[in-house]
Amino acid sequence: MTQRTLNPFTDNPPGDAVDSARQVLDIEAEAINALKQHIGPGFARAVEIILRCQGRVVICGIGKSGHIGRKIASTLASTGTPAFFVHAAEASHGDLGMITRDDVFVALSNSGESAELILIVPLIKRRGAKLIAMTGNPASSLGTQADICLYAGAAKEACPLNLAPTASTTAALALGDALAVAVMKARGFSDRDFASSHPGGKLGVTLTLVRDAMRTGDAVPRVRDSASVHEAILEMSRGRMGVTAVVDDGDGVAGIFTDGDLRRTLSREADFLDTPITAVMTRAPRTIQPDRLAAEAVQIMEQHKVNQLLVVDGAQRLIGALNMHDLFRTKVI
Repeated sequence: MTQRTLNPFTDNPPGDAVDSARQVLDIEAEAINALKQHIGPGFARAVEIILRCQGRVVICGIGKSGHIGRKIASTLASTGTPAFFVHAAEASHGDLGMITRDDVFVALSNSGESAELILIVPLIKRRGAKLIAMTGNPASSLGTQADICLYAGAAKEACPLNLAPTASTTAALALGDALAVAVMKARGFSDRDFASSHPGGKLGVTLTLVRDAMRTGDAVPRVRDSASVHEAILEMSRGRMGVTAVVDDGDGVAGIFTDGDLRRTLSREADFLDTPITAVMTRAPRTIQPDRLAAEAVQIMEQHKVNQLLVVDGAQRLIGALNMHDLFRTKVI
């Protein structure tokens, strides 16, 4: 009698796949939660070592741990800590030359016995670089040779054979994120710092600074506070922003003259061209500083129903101007 071959797509009930997925997520969540009991003085010391690093943080691993290491290096680099990844096998074939005594070397290995890593660890120590191990086996060769050993293991893998790195790699990734965020907070890394290293994509647009969108130099319409309305109108026409800033001799902002101010002046006075600009301008105009997010400029414009903002430095001196068209151009809105 011919035995029928099981077809996994038709013979397994759909519920089996759902149950399996939920079980994997439970196991991996348990692995992450279990790391909490291992976070202590050693983790704090690792953060301190990274903060004091005069060179770069070098993340190293092989296999699945190498993939996790690449992500950790990327997260560190994007949150204010210069970091890069070195493949453990390539390190012993020349890439070790990238590492100096000023660096911090973070080695990832679940077993702590990866031959490629163990081969280069003595060389790292000889160079004088600090060694931080992230492993599931603190008693391993890697764990015992490290200056700091961080536990990044799991009681069991989510793989039904308990072989494929699953829960252990998830735990290592989560620990790497915890380390990067702790260092980030200790540095006082801000959203403006984040913007400087994320210029591309939607994230880059979201983090665009006012200085990246504003007009500067001759593109900023301005008149002195001694000017007449006639001079202000000519400057408004030249600047093509519908406004002109009014500044004192030191470029301090005295006020702003807008299309609305001009219409109100027209409705009150028949002969106004020689009127001093200070008599009809808007005093204490809305301003913003160049290192604020452009999204904050949008919020101010919408809240106060204005289409332009003057950009000033800490001493309230005019250094730029911004309107809705500039924000459209930089795709902030």
